[in-house]
Amino acid sequence: MTSANPLTPKERMQVPRQQMPEQDAQDRVRNFTEVPLGLTPDMAMLEARRCLECRKPTCMSGCPVGVDIPAFLTLIVEGKFVEAAWKIKETNILPAICGRVCPQDEQCEKLCLVGKKKHPIGIGMLERFVADYERSTGEVRIPNVGEPTGCKVAVVGSGPAGLTAAFELAKRGHTVTIFEALHRPGGVLFYGIPRFRLPAEVIEAEIDVLKQMGVEIILNAPVGKVVTIDELLNEEGCDAIFVGTGAGLPWFTNLPGENLNGIYSANEYLTRINLMRADQFPNNATPVYCGQRVAVIGAGNTAMDAARVSLRMSPEEVHIFYRRTRNEAPARTEELEHAIQEGVQFHWLTAPTRFIGDDNYFVKQIEVQKMELGEPDASGRRRPVPIPGSEEVYDVDTVVLALGFGVNPLITDSTPEIETNKWGVVQVNKETGETSKEGVFAAGDVITGGATVILAMGQARTAALGLHNWLIERKGLDMPVEATALEAV
Repeated sequence: MTSANPLTPKERMQVPRQQMPEQDAQDRVRNFTEVPLGLTPDMAMLEARRCLECRKPTCMSGCPVGVDIPAFLTLIVEGKFVEAAWKIKETNILPAICGRVCPQDEQCEKLCLVGKKKHPIGIGMLERFVADYERSTGEVRIPNVGEPTGCKVAVVGSGPAGLTAAFELAKRGHTVTIFEALHRPGGVLFYGIPRFRLPAEVIEAEIDVLKQMGVEIILNAPVGKVVTIDELLNEEGCDAIFVGTGAGLPWFTNLPGENLNGIYSANEYLTRINLMRADQFPNNATPVYCGQRVAVIGAGNTAMDAARVSLRMSPEEVHIFYRRTRNEAPARTEELEHAIQEGVQFHWLTAPTRFIGDDNYFVKQIEVQKMELGEPDASGRRRPVPIPGSEEVYDVDTVVLALGFGVNPLITDSTPEIETNKWGVVQVNKETGETSKEGVFAAGDVITGGATVILAMGQARTAALGLHNWLIERKGLDMPVEATALEAV
């Protein structure tokens, strides 16, 4: 088959990776408008032409949801941008979201053969480009829905895992209802990721596709409180349940002074600002206190979000304290670089030891201690070791703890038959996503304790297929059983 790419392989290797335009750092810290501005059509076509069209495309093995990357790149080369978006949506219902927030540098792009000698193909920004192009033209394709099976499935949680499971189940003809605890659907996409990284209209547009597929979303309905898993199965007529409630239980330091006013978990801080728009108080009803000197503890993506959101609340200084070095920081490279550009002050090899308050119990200072790296710990990273006598004190009036998240026990407390490990993480059959309770499947952060959007989606796709096959067998549906195991990342 003749290639549509006008460049020879040698010429492709000489084309530099395209740089997506973005807001100037000094301007963007004063607004919540999206920082990257997107590729132009010409830039997208040139970037796609860098692809070597490998006979064995290694990039695909790095995609947890199995997107046919070479096929959608070829369509971009041909100028068929809408068709490229449709190709992605065969396996990924959230391309505009994934193109913005997924760690492509650690997944598909990391395995790109061009990256062996040059910068890898910008698969993420091309995915974002075609998804935005499809939406802007109004040519959004609604995936086909199969013939009704007569089966009713409840999906608990409307984050990336829940949305993906709903998509996979709806297109196979099952009646799907999503139960969301909060007042807007989207889960961590809405409450955990700032609007300058993921605009609300992008989330809403992709969720609207699911609604047009017939998926019902019930809001303000925390399962485990307003209704239980057993009630859904036994009283509400559900044939099976998918649990995708994420990991929204914040971790704390247990250091002296942690309960002082002005100290937040990142979960609360970002939810108030991202979902409830506390930055617009009093025009929006939810307030949040952000002082003049903000300290963020941690160096993952959530810490970067908390620090960059804080900058937009007009403090004098924003500091990040992290007990390891920049090389060990879990945050995406792009998020770290954006935080540095915007003026966040980083203190590497530095960990808090206590929080100091005033007579009114408001935090006023943070004491920290210098660290050095010792032997690797269970994570594979070198363990930070305190340096005696290296304590320092910084003046702060707001502290945000971005230390990671655990699994909220609401579901498992109300459904004790669902087995968890000692950390409360739900245990599943990795091939099918089935939990220890018959007819209940789970995926996403609820089974990992915290990971990436795209990994949660990949797990949800596997679990949804496992649930589908379970329904075929239990209900005697006249449908073929499908393979559930996705290629390991």
